[in-house]
Amino acid sequence: MSLQKTGVKRRFLNIAAMRKRLPNGHMVHLEMVKHPGAVVIVPFLTKDTVIVLRQYRPVISRFIYELPAGTLERGERPLACARRELQEETGYAARMMKRIGAIYPVPGYSTERLFLFRAEDLSPVAVSCEDDEFIQPRVFTRPQIRTLFQSGKLNDAKTICGFALCGWL
Repeated sequence: MSLQKTGVKRRFLNIAAMRKRLPNGHMVHLEMVKHPGAVVIVPFLTKDTVIVLRQYRPVISRFIYELPAGTLERGERPLACARRELQEETGYAARMMKRIGAIYPVPGYSTERLFLFRAEDLSPVAVSCEDDEFIQPRVFTRPQIRTLFQSGKLNDAKTICGFALCGWL
């Protein structure tokens, strides 16, 4: 495997071109996004309610419903990132965080791996949302989440995976 020097490095993404040998011996040219990984948190306010974010995503020019999530900082462990992101995006800290899975959201062109956590026993803390985020935390019940999903209003892949891993979809 050899990387070309034509890659583009950004704040946390690195776009690279490379040649790689497949298991059948065939050489292919790949373009890929190298990503440090991220976390997704399913925050249970009670056993019957969760916090979901209504967040504006400028890349798609719309608000979507999604679970709290964020990118791992250099050297940061997924659990520490999950705790930080939960507090920043919801204004809550969790006494109990349990890893419920890991997924590759777009393995056709990215190395990104998402670590999913279930957060319980929440208590309010100060919110420190970043300037480039427009987030509105909302509380939903399980039937409301299912209705959002069935109506097509819950269409964020990582959020769907998080709810599926918790048995809510």
